[in-house]
Amino acid sequence: MIPLRLIKNTTRRISAVALIAIAVSLSFEAFAQKKIIIETTDLDFNVGDKRKISAYVEEDGKRIEANVRLYSRDKKKLYIDSEGMAEAFLPGEVNILAFVPGVRHAFNVNVNFPAIAEIRISDIPENVYAGSPIKLQYKIIDEAGLDRNDVQVSFNSSDEEIAVVDDFGNVYTQAKGNVKVTARVDNIENVININVQTNPIEKLQLDVESDGNRTGDVFRFSANAVDKNGNSVDVPIRYSFDGKADDVSTSASGLIRQDGRFVADKAGIYSVTASAGVATAQKTFRISERDVYRKIETVGQGLVTEKFTSDLWIWEGQDGRDYGVTGTWNADGTAYFWDVTDPSNISRIDSIQVDARTVNDVKVSEDGNITVISREGASNRKNGLVILDTSNPRDVKIISTFDENLTGGVHNVFIDKGYIYALSAGQKYYIIDIKDPKNPKAVSKFELETPGHSIHDVWVQDGIAYSSNWSDGVQLVDVGNGIAGGSPENPVQFASYTYPSGDNHAAFPFKSKSTGKFYVIAGDEVFPYAENGSYLAGGYLHMIDFTDLDNPEEVARFEVPFAGSHNYWVDEESETLYATFYNGGVRVIDISGELMGDLLAQGRQINFFLPGDPDGFIPNMPQTWGAQLHKGHLFYSDMHSGLWASKVAPKETETVKIQSK
Repeated sequence: MIPLRLIKNTTRRISAVALIAIAVSLSFEAFAQKKIIIETTDLDFNVGDKRKISAYVEEDGKRIEANVRLYSRDKKKLYIDSEGMAEAFLPGEVNILAFVPGVRHAFNVNVNFPAIAEIRISDIPENVYAGSPIKLQYKIIDEAGLDRNDVQVSFNSSDEEIAVVDDFGNVYTQAKGNVKVTARVDNIENVININVQTNPIEKLQLDVESDGNRTGDVFRFSANAVDKNGNSVDVPIRYSFDGKADDVSTSASGLIRQDGRFVADKAGIYSVTASAGVATAQKTFRISERDVYRKIETVGQGLVTEKFTSDLWIWEGQDGRDYGVTGTWNADGTAYFWDVTDPSNISRIDSIQVDARTVNDVKVSEDGNITVISREGASNRKNGLVILDTSNPRDVKIISTFDENLTGGVHNVFIDKGYIYALSAGQKYYIIDIKDPKNPKAVSKFELETPGHSIHDVWVQDGIAYSSNWSDGVQLVDVGNGIAGGSPENPVQFASYTYPSGDNHAAFPFKSKSTGKFYVIAGDEVFPYAENGSYLAGGYLHMIDFTDLDNPEEVARFEVPFAGSHNYWVDEESETLYATFYNGGVRVIDISGELMGDLLAQGRQINFFLPGDPDGFIPNMPQTWGAQLHKGHLFYSDMHSGLWASKVAPKETETVKIQSK
């Protein structure tokens, strides 16, 4: 999902954005007398409403026959089908785009917020002690059964000499006694009784566990409150930290969780404090630099000058040599095949052209004999898959094509154990049996039932399909692992995680060798990221701890300023992440140990490289797409300059030189 940037001709390179602007300008001029009229006057919906929005085209003041299409810019709140039927799911304002060729009109629809029905307060401690604050856990539920985070709750104490409560539900206990705390939104309220007891706490005992003392290492603090007899007292513990960085020009930043986990971003001296009202305990310690830097050697390049390069796959062939395949984007349906046995001498050995504008994705079977390429923008609109015989990568042949249910375009695919997982129309993926590659057949599909659902990518590993479903987040589906009784013929979803931005574009599993934790790395894709017509990418990598499948937790991030994440690869043996960030190039990241907080700030970036070539399709401009580690070399594709190979040096090596063409 890449925006148009530049189109090349024989004499010059012209911005595709500029070409589109010219075309749109001409279109508007040609249809200057036309305008779209929204016929429906009532554009206020309630959650659950379903009714049609009507629009027509007017030319020179007269209504004319034209099919006006309506598109919702927030399908999670309000979905509009091809007939203009709108259905409201979530409250809020939704921007709608109405368009016919040459004319467009944007307007807003409002989905009303339902009235508040209930304030739920839970997990009130059994024992509340004077001088030890507690935080109320509460939810606001409306009449549609939705959790509401957009309303402000007011809190009130019946006796502030016993307890004071702030606007965030923190109860500050002052003295022994009974007090009522009232939570109120509009005319809905909930009243709870709190019995404040005499505080028996004599002191706090503070312990810490850690496997290191560097930035990025996670410390686990545990505090125990005891009375004068040494007995433990069950009371909420509050953790905080301060510190002084060795670099006096920066703050001693880090992150502390209220379960006692702490991580530091900068080298320096830190103190962590545990408090339980009047009792406190503190530990002070030194944090050192992580020091994971290693040099990168650019080993070789397979230059592509005539079109945009898309995805890549590297494999060992039946003859023991190493090969690669790359796709092309917004071009002529070509895929290139490479001999990469000697990464310093990458050579193009074959190509194949199919009816498509874009060959977005390329994947190769475990034995290297079958390659599948995706098709988008076919002339006959029968976008689908092309299955290739790559047993001899120097003489690639088409075995078969498959386009059943795939006419909306296949953006991404995956091959695993005789099955292809192919996206269809950006909404679902089909699982296609290719044990007989001449006669592929669909055996099942996976699709969510949420309103406005969509999908960008699917990756299969150890019998689990990880799909990236944009605003529905990461979905884990059993397709043969056995964890939920699933198979390729019967995919079974068993876990998921959704983050607020809704930009989930790719997902990759990672089992930590050093901690045993199971992570899924979920990447964003945001276009455009900047104003004024810039098509910089945005978004970052979310590290999600799936060790407890029922309670996944987002624990860390890796974000490159002014660049957006795309595809990536994990080497579990060395616990290293290789990530491509479009204009931010290739990033090599240390993901050893427990992950928590801002990985870039912690100094976990081992190194990075910005590929650029003066003879590239677009000269000297990085736009990296994907990365793959193969036999100790890092291969990556760049939209503007083709296929690259690099070597990340061992930490002890100081003789490797950074090279660029």
